[in-house]
Amino acid sequence: MSEQPGETVEEKKDGREKTIELETEMSTEKSLANLDNDSKEKEDSAEINIEEMYEQSLMQIQEGELITGEIIKIDEEYVLVDIGYKSEGIIPIREFMDTDGKVTAKAGDKVDVVLEKKENDDGVVTLSMERAKKIKVWDQIRDIQNSDGTIQGKVIHRVKGGLSIDVGLPAFLPGSQIDLQPIRDLDSLVGKVMELKILKYNKRRNNIIVSRRALLEEERLKRKAVTLSLLKEGSVLKGKVKNITDYGLFVDLGGIDGLLHITDMSWGRVAHPSTMYQRGDEITVKVISFDRERERVSLGIKQLKPDPWAEAPKKFAVGEKVTGRVVNITDYGAFIEIEEGVEGLIHISEMSWTKKVKHPSQIVSIGDTIEAVVLNLDTENKRVSLGIKQIKPNPWNLIEEKYPVGTIIEGRIKNITDFGLFIGIDEEIDGLVHISDISWTKKIKHPSELYKKGDEVQAKVLSIDKDSERFSLGIKQLTKDPWEEIPEKYKPGTKVTGKVTNITDFGIFVELEEGIEGLIHASEISKAKGKTSLGKFQIDDVIQTLVVNVSQEDKKIALSIKKLQEKEYKERYNNYKDGTGKGITSNFGMLIKDKIEANPDLNFQKEEDISEGQNTQTPNSADTQGEEKASTEDNEPTK
Repeated sequence: MSEQPGETVEEKKDGREKTIELETEMSTEKSLANLDNDSKEKEDSAEINIEEMYEQSLMQIQEGELITGEIIKIDEEYVLVDIGYKSEGIIPIREFMDTDGKVTAKAGDKVDVVLEKKENDDGVVTLSMERAKKIKVWDQIRDIQNSDGTIQGKVIHRVKGGLSIDVGLPAFLPGSQIDLQPIRDLDSLVGKVMELKILKYNKRRNNIIVSRRALLEEERLKRKAVTLSLLKEGSVLKGKVKNITDYGLFVDLGGIDGLLHITDMSWGRVAHPSTMYQRGDEITVKVISFDRERERVSLGIKQLKPDPWAEAPKKFAVGEKVTGRVVNITDYGAFIEIEEGVEGLIHISEMSWTKKVKHPSQIVSIGDTIEAVVLNLDTENKRVSLGIKQIKPNPWNLIEEKYPVGTIIEGRIKNITDFGLFIGIDEEIDGLVHISDISWTKKIKHPSELYKKGDEVQAKVLSIDKDSERFSLGIKQLTKDPWEEIPEKYKPGTKVTGKVTNITDFGIFVELEEGIEGLIHASEISKAKGKTSLGKFQIDDVIQTLVVNVSQEDKKIALSIKKLQEKEYKERYNNYKDGTGKGITSNFGMLIKDKIEANPDLNFQKEEDISEGQNTQTPNSADTQGEEKASTEDNEPTK
């Protein structure tokens, strides 16, 4: 700056100071203006960077991705969830409801969701919690299988070949993988929760196969190792009934099975193992034997108690009364359990003093509690003989005193057989009237010809055999035996008249009086031309004959027509000798006369034989014809 003329020094100094101030103000204003411009540029740049970062963050959330969000709001249809997107997403409220229809979520809860669509047709972000759960389950299943772990599942329903299981996703449990043993009733498992192992899965096919058996087998191997370390003969263990057969039980001792045979279940009788135990029952057993190499274990329950037969002689002395239960009935008797493990036999013969017991079931039934008397005890063979009839006195010991032999009793016919009548007497004792003791004289083919069941009859006591328990009666003994008079009434040589009752090859039966018959043997009938004249007789013919012999013991009378003829011939001849007979005009008659005079005891039975043997016969004369005619007329049957 040039100096102006005439200015002073002070003036010049003030001018310079003003110039400096002015320049400083202008510089400051310029700097402030530049600063404002820089701030605006920085603010614009920051806004640009935030928008870019926000856009980039939104670019990283992809559809189908699992993300965590926060519930903002719950209305009647949707749940609003903030997932850090430019707008909140919605989830149908049904995904948050339990089985009772109640909402299980509230505002502020963190939930895992899957972004289904960033924007739907309405520009709304849609989310799914169910898909998120499935993704998490698949990840869980993958991790469990890789780590050889287990998962819990609930049986939903039965399907073909197995069960449908809910493990967060539908899974299949094959029937062969449910248990170590086949299960028949699969429906009984519906609703149960099980611990399962994952055998295999296929996410793409949405297929999961699980197994319960694999887990049980692992547990069984662990328990087996423990059990084997404890097993030895004499050990007392607890086990579970696994299976029941006709011959015993299979018991799971913990990883290893043992056989409890039916004979080792009780000292007493066991009809079938199922009558004592059922599958699943917890029981205590004793190890009888153990084959470690073959892993075979024999078990027993009765061995936990002492043998009851050891004390049997003290408890069940012969003659003592005991009480027991009928456990078995056979054709020959009934078995009575008088103590667990001790059974006695009541033989059918020891059931009643008087009744004829055909089968023990007539007296006792299975399950009956009865009283009996010990008859015999064999501890070595473990046998007890019992009797129930011994509870009461033997009526046969009194019957002989009450009904001595010869007593006449009256009773009702209880039974009729081929061999006689059974008559009820007293104390259920029956007496037998044998068919041979019904009548002295009548020939009875069957007792029912004269009597019927229920008839009241009288009889006489013939004999009583207590040992054989036989009571013999007789009806015919009520009257006198007519055969006692027969020998006197029908002496040999007596001429009798009777009626033909039967004709046989060996002779003719003739009834002399009611019930009394005699026999004319074929050899005692007159012959004509060498043949027996049986043909000329008929039933009911009345004929005359001669008594030859009488046997009172055998009750038999022998008759003869021949002897009658001989007697009549002899009587005629004697009459002739005495002058009462007619003269003999024929040569044949003279010959007979000479023979009789020479031998008065001549047997005329041989007349025809002699005539045939000598082969000589006088021609028919009037006298001979007359004698033959008279003989024929005398013996002709009377009609």
